[in-house]
Amino acid sequence: MDNREVLVDVKNLRTFFYTEDGVVPAVDGLDLTIHRGEIVGLVGESGCGKSVTALSIMRLIPNPPGKIISGEIIFHGENLLKKSEEEMRLIRGDKISMIFQEPMTSLNPVFTVGDQISEAITLHQKTDEAEARKRTVEMLHLVGIPEPERRYRQYPHELSGGMRQRVMIAMALSSNPDLLISDEATTALDVTIQAQILDLMRGLQKKLGMAILIITHNLAVVAEMAETIAIAYAGKIVENASAREIFKSPRHPYTYGLLQSIPKFAERRTNEPLPAIEGMVPSPYHMPNGCRFNPRCPFATEKCRAEEPELVELTPGHLVRCFHPIEP
Repeated sequence: MDNREVLVDVKNLRTFFYTEDGVVPAVDGLDLTIHRGEIVGLVGESGCGKSVTALSIMRLIPNPPGKIISGEIIFHGENLLKKSEEEMRLIRGDKISMIFQEPMTSLNPVFTVGDQISEAITLHQKTDEAEARKRTVEMLHLVGIPEPERRYRQYPHELSGGMRQRVMIAMALSSNPDLLISDEATTALDVTIQAQILDLMRGLQKKLGMAILIITHNLAVVAEMAETIAIAYAGKIVENASAREIFKSPRHPYTYGLLQSIPKFAERRTNEPLPAIEGMVPSPYHMPNGCRFNPRCPFATEKCRAEEPELVELTPGHLVRCFHPIEP
């Protein structure tokens, strides 16, 4: 039982996209809780609704074609879905910040990195230009960028990929947010830089006391970082538990399949094929009846193909959406 204050409580979130080919239920009844100061990992294959969940929390769903049609996103006790766009602009980048996957498309190429961070500080902290510049240099130093005064005057194309990602982190942390969302923030980086960025985020989280939502398909990342892991599949959470429970005793067949697909070089023979989950994530235009994982599940029954399971608590803090959970 986590006695920490609930910072974000996403309840039955449904975000749909209306296209010429039909309606895409990208997020369809998703529930997620993040406590103050907690690191939560949101994991799943591409197309499971992870990034759409993050954009929904930020209220950045492009409309049209996307629309949040129902649900609640409770942040500090208030429903973000009832906030005006002007109110959300004050929250974004201040109380909630987000690091995107590719910094080169997120940073403006015609402004220096220092000017871009300073602008965020000026907007949310109401400081003058000199104070914003001082704070920016401090943030660049905090995220481990050498010679921050010189880097302040450089443009994004003059920095390496790892440096640009550090700039994005500095910008996201410039207002001391309560929640930092990292959407595949280390995917485009090589493993050495990835490890450095993860260490940096973990250290800053402990220092600043913020909560972090890490969105990734990489189980190694959440194993390294997260306290709690939520497994997403076809727009829904199918399992949610502590990281220890997820890796030690996965209860949903999808979670089990993901963990089995991780290479275990000490246990494998070179000629053995790596276990894989059969099939693919269903087309969002043609979701299967019943449990959405049933076409790929080795334990599926007629009930699974006819009825949709609810997310139930099997043991304290361990939630699973399955009629036939794997026994521990």
